[in-house]
Amino acid sequence: MGLKGLYIETRIRADLDELWARTQEPSQHQRWDLRFTEIDYLPRGEGEPQRIRYATRVLPFLTVAGTGVSAGERERSDGTRTSALRFASPHPLSLLAEGSGYWRYVPDGDGVRFLTGYDYRPRWGAIGALADRLVFRPLMGWATAWSFDRLRLWLERGITPERALLNWLAELTVRALVIAFACTGLGLDSALRLLGPFAASAAYLCPLLLAVAICLALFKAPLAHTPAARRCLRAPATRVRAPRLLHTLENPR
Repeated sequence: MGLKGLYIETRIRADLDELWARTQEPSQHQRWDLRFTEIDYLPRGEGEPQRIRYATRVLPFLTVAGTGVSAGERERSDGTRTSALRFASPHPLSLLAEGSGYWRYVPDGDGVRFLTGYDYRPRWGAIGALADRLVFRPLMGWATAWSFDRLRLWLERGITPERALLNWLAELTVRALVIAFACTGLGLDSALRLLGPFAASAAYLCPLLLAVAICLALFKAPLAHTPAARRCLRAPATRVRAPRLLHTLENPR
């Protein structure tokens, strides 16, 4: 479908059943996943795959909706679990026309390796393909990884998704203020004259200290209670294949 399928993996020290519930229950899923504003299960018949409706608020005045069909394997002989999804959006302003993906839950000692692989077909022809390559696909990868770490904080530390978002916004604000202050300080040469005989030393040290402050604001690792996409793996360690379950699902269009 796309140029390159997205892969995200994290390790969560949590009970497998609890992780399954937080990711499979729509009311729980939409709390931590930045990609969705609303997720609803639609009525289904006995033995049929689960159909869903999802919506994402792109802007305060614009919500893009779509539908999907999903299925899960909760009991597998190797102890792992899998869920798969095919989705599509008829909304003309949705860059994602259709796609598919899966989640895998792999028990690992005192935790679970939680990973996803998914891909999609963008619309809008060549313009959409270019926008996807340069902006949207990297953004989707970041949003997925950030959301996975947000889920990890919820399960491991009890930090709710709402609190985690506030933590992230607060830290982002502090970093932005440090950068703004440092950049402003780099241009205050006239103020150094007020230091008299120490002006020469200050003229040498101040830019160095301000540059260090900017580097720390840009590159210092996020605080432990703040979700961060960088904590997740963005490429598999070995070759991975989509589960066979995914191929049994019909396109929801």
